[in-house]
Amino acid sequence: MRDERGTRVAAVEPPVLRIVFRPLMSFNDRFPMQSPARRGPVGGLRRLALLSRPAGAGALLAALALTTAGCSLKGADNANVIQGKQAFVAKCGSCHTLARASTKGIVGPNLDDAFHASIAEGLKRNAVRGAVEKQILIPNPEGAMPAELVKGQAVKNIASYVAQVVDRPGKDAGLLATAVEAPGSGKPAVEQNGKLQIPASPSGQLAYVANKASAKPGPVTVEMPNASGVAHNIAIEEGAHGATPGGPVLGASPTIPKGVATVKVTLKPGTYTFFCEVPGHRPAGMYGTLTVK
Repeated sequence: MRDERGTRVAAVEPPVLRIVFRPLMSFNDRFPMQSPARRGPVGGLRRLALLSRPAGAGALLAALALTTAGCSLKGADNANVIQGKQAFVAKCGSCHTLARASTKGIVGPNLDDAFHASIAEGLKRNAVRGAVEKQILIPNPEGAMPAELVKGQAVKNIASYVAQVVDRPGKDAGLLATAVEAPGSGKPAVEQNGKLQIPASPSGQLAYVANKASAKPGPVTVEMPNASGVAHNIAIEEGAHGATPGGPVLGASPTIPKGVATVKVTLKPGTYTFFCEVPGHRPAGMYGTLTVK
């Protein structure tokens, strides 16, 4: 081969271009079904998305990361994760499990499970935050989550907190550790003059302020002040059965989101369980032990 001046030059072979054909990725390829050990009662993101339709107040689905994974959210827009944890517990914890927040709601998806596979595959925390923000701002119209559950800066605070802690082992540290009082850690309730007051957690947790109470034998009026905005009641059951129903129920108050609910019972010496009858609340930890002597 010669160049334009007629000088003989060696021939140069063009580089080899290799084209690799791969099958198109389906939804299940991108987000595979989780193992039974991880997914619990709700398995796989496709199934999560379907379950969010009839019941998902505050549902924050990892599937939304598909629409935000390509976006880069710069900084946290001055998000306050301490306020974010407090708002999440108050507004979302009654429906969602998030281990670091100590919430155990079962109405909507378990968020740790929902994001586990995607994070393991490399989904960035800022994409998680974007998915959470989007679900809060534009909730599924067929689900139970109300529009404008939170507004303004609270949306960013909640999304930033969830993105920071979801699917991470261990416990919150520093100021986050004390941002919300531990469920049931209050001073034991004591009956006085035939009245026993056991408030529901004002933070929105599925718990009473105290998980222990005492009373004298005889007629007792049990009061449950509820300032949380989450619907609760209080029922009295014979025996100490914890999260699992066991003995006969002696009485139960009306279910209210706010105000004071009361129930009157006659107690004999022994041990009783007080608990919330709203589905899912007792298994999530809303119960305690009443000792009568």
